[in-house]
Amino acid sequence: MRAHIKVFGKVQGVFFRRSAKIKAEEFGVVGWVKNCNDGSVEAMAHGEKSQVNKFIDWCKKGPPFAKVESIEVDFRLDEDFPDFSVHD
Repeated sequence: MRAHIKVFGKVQGVFFRRSAKIKAEEFGVVGWVKNCNDGSVEAMAHGEKSQVNKFIDWCKKGPPFAKVESIEVDFRLDEDFPDFSVHD
């Protein structure tokens, strides 16, 4: 299962990307995460349905200093990833 995730709120400058990488690895999810110019964080997650759902649930809260206001999830059937990476 692949999910394109966009997280809105106070999600930049609060270690969201680094924390997402740690959680993705913990859940066995591969893909990537990056900051967007509009202040949101974007991620692509790939893995077993239960693993991806755990990652999505974590994204709804984020790390301790984040304030997630909303999240958009779009399920996709494209590209494979070797690991989970942080993009600039």
